[in-house]
Amino acid sequence: MNVTIFGATGGVGSECLRQCIDRGFTVTVLARTPDKLPQGMHNKATIIKGDGLAYEDVASALNENTDAVLFAVGVDEKTSPENLCTNVTRNILAAMREKGVKRLVWCGGGSNLLPEDTVGFGARFVRWYAEHFLRLRHFDKENQLALLNKNTDIDWVGVRPLQMKAGPQTGVYRVGFDKFSGLSSISFADCAHCMIEQLADDTWLHKAPIIQY
Repeated sequence: MNVTIFGATGGVGSECLRQCIDRGFTVTVLARTPDKLPQGMHNKATIIKGDGLAYEDVASALNENTDAVLFAVGVDEKTSPENLCTNVTRNILAAMREKGVKRLVWCGGGSNLLPEDTVGFGARFVRWYAEHFLRLRHFDKENQLALLNKNTDIDWVGVRPLQMKAGPQTGVYRVGFDKFSGLSSISFADCAHCMIEQLADDTWLHKAPIIQY
């Protein structure tokens, strides 16, 4: 499979990069700071220095042979511009249409409650906390999801992790709309594993289930 990754220098994105290479995929990465990529990966993928907020850079990371896009761009509450993920996604969608790429798998956030969710006190607390203390990230991911819901001609799938942490790739986790809380967790490695599994699985097409242990 020929995959382009956005956000490959972060916790989830670097795992997406490693696991795609381990599976024998042909990988292209767009990165503002390629030096931040995991050691040993520079010679195993095509690395393009560029900014996801620049359409020309995004388009340069896709071509007619690209099968899918993995979106793992993170938001820093102190340094990221407003609506970073939403605006990068807008560029990706336009470039995918231009190059004829249909599949997009993206990493969202558990604070964005969906009609399918099993909402209890824990989920409501997660949303309240994010709205007050992680506003940039919360509303960006909410706007990103709203944008994707308007673009169903693209075969997108989302996964929504809660607490993400370093840890092993187990391949054993729950994906769905089960009850969750601020204590729900997943490793970067298993979140990436789930995202890669969605590249060829239509079970959650145009949906964004929660991923947790």
